[in-house]
Amino acid sequence: MDANPILAQTMRGNWVENRHRGAYVVIDADGIIIASAGDIERPIFPRSAIKSMQALAIFARHADSQFHHTQEELALACASHTGEDLHVGVANGLLARLGLSADDLECGAHQPLDAAARAALRERGEAPSSLHNSCSGKHSGMLSVARAMGVPTQGYVNRDHAVQQQVRAVIEAVIGEPLSEARCGTDGCSIPTYAAPLRAFARGFARMATGHGLSTELATASQRLFDAATTHPHLVAGTGHADTLIMTAFKGRVMQKYGADGVQCGAISDKGWGYALKCDDGNIAASLAMVSALLLDIAEPDADQRKLLEGFANQPIKSVRGAVVGDLRAVVRQG
Repeated sequence: MDANPILAQTMRGNWVENRHRGAYVVIDADGIIIASAGDIERPIFPRSAIKSMQALAIFARHADSQFHHTQEELALACASHTGEDLHVGVANGLLARLGLSADDLECGAHQPLDAAARAALRERGEAPSSLHNSCSGKHSGMLSVARAMGVPTQGYVNRDHAVQQQVRAVIEAVIGEPLSEARCGTDGCSIPTYAAPLRAFARGFARMATGHGLSTELATASQRLFDAATTHPHLVAGTGHADTLIMTAFKGRVMQKYGADGVQCGAISDKGWGYALKCDDGNIAASLAMVSALLLDIAEPDADQRKLLEGFANQPIKSVRGAVVGDLRAVVRQG
C-alpha cells in the first residue's frame, strides 16, 4: 500500500525536522468526491470529531423533548470543551434536571484544559470533577438518553449498554455504513469508538449539513445540532481554541470539530460538503495546519477568515525565550 502524502512539515531553521503524512476527503451528500488526498478508504477511529453524530441519540429517543435540552446543552453535547465555568455550569444544569449529578458521569475527572480555569480551581482549593472533563457535555447528553429510554444509567459507557447501542445505530444511519465489532476500541472518555473509512465520516457530515439521505427526524436533529454548535462555538471548545475561533469567524457556514490523534471533521453548510482528515502520526497541531490549508482551498474565506486560517496553517515554533526558531506548516496539497 502506498504511503499517504506529506501534508505538513516542521521546519527548524532552514531544515525539515518532521514530516507529517495524512489523508483527507471533501465529499457531498450523494458521495461525489470534491477533493481528496491519500487513502480515504482506510478505516480510522474518528474519536471526538463525530460527537455531533453521537448526539443524535438524544433525538432518536426523544430526550430533547422530554428534558427540554437548551441550545447551549446541545452545543455542549458536541463539545470537547476546555473546562471553563460556563462549560461546567451548562453540564451541571442538565444533570440537575435529570435528577443526577457529577457522580453519575462515567467519563472520569481531569484538570480543565483551559489554563485560567485550572488556576481558578487551584486558588479555590478544589479538585477537578468529571464536570471538568472535556467530554462531560456529551456524557450528560448520553445520560439523558438513558433516562428517556428508562434504562439504568450505571454502565452507560459500556459497549453493550442500550445507550451505546443507540449511539452506534445513529452513527450507522448517518454515515450509511455498518460499524463492526472487529474494528472497535475504547475512547479516552470510556465510550466505544468504531473505525470506519475516512470517506464515510466526511459523507456523514455532508448528510448532516444538508439532510439529504437522512430520515426527516435525523435531518431535523442534525440541523438543530449544527445550529447549536455554530451559534455557541465557545461551548464546543473554549477560549482560544481553533474550533471555536474557526466557527466564530465563519458565522455558521462551517461546522468544525477536532478529534484526538490528529482527526479533523466538519461541514461547509452552504456548499453541502462534508470533510474528514486524519494525520497519520496523530499530531494534533499538524492536523490543524492541514485542515486549515484545506479550508483555505475550499471554504471561500473572506479576508479575516483567511488571516485566521493562514495563522493555523503556518504555526511559529518558539524557543523558551520567545524567539521564533521554526514553524509547523501545511505543504502543497496533493490530489
